Amino acid sequence: MNELSFRGKDRYRPSWSRLAAVALLFVIEGTAAADKLGPAPTWWLIAATAVLGGAGFLVTFRSWTTVGAEGITICWGIGRGRTYPWKEIRWIDVRDGSNAMETSRAVRMFLASGRRRSLPGLMHSDTYPAPDFDEQFHRVVNWWELSTDPADRVQPRKQFRDRLTPTVVGIVLTLLITVVVGLVVLAQS
Repeated sequence: MNELSFRGKDRYRPSWSRLAAVALLFVIEGTAAADKLGPAPTWWLIAATAVLGGAGFLVTFRSWTTVGAEGITICWGIGRGRTYPWKEIRWIDVRDGSNAMETSRAVRMFLASGRRRSLPGLMHSDTYPAPDFDEQFHRVVNWWELSTDPADRVQPRKQFRDRLTPTVVGIVLTLLITVVVGLVVLAQS
């Protein structure tokens, strides 16, 4: 089988409408900061936002995953990456996530140590659509199945963090905030 390569610079192409929305938020931030903080702190705030946003984009753009005979090598944009041999990989699946803004899917691998690793370059979201996501996921799984013994493939049990969806977190936080506000109101009366 041919080695598979998924590079961020080939796959992550944000839509122009999303970039326009970010630019609009950037202008609103600058305007609000200039009104409240003055010119010097506003320029510092804009510079810090640009540096952090640029660094995040650069790291995403430089991220990659390679699937080959040795195993799966991942790099999150810094350094040479790390190879996980096939004998360490116990399971590969897709993590579905969603929030109020968008839905996303990411391929992840479960290691013998119990750790989980998402595979950069193998993601699908509204911001970074990947029409061939399912096909690429199945190609990775085919490599894994051909390179490992069936006895070594163990599906991990669901953990507490797997059950924490954004909706559940929102409900719990809403209830917690309501209780705290209620206790404060009762304590003041």
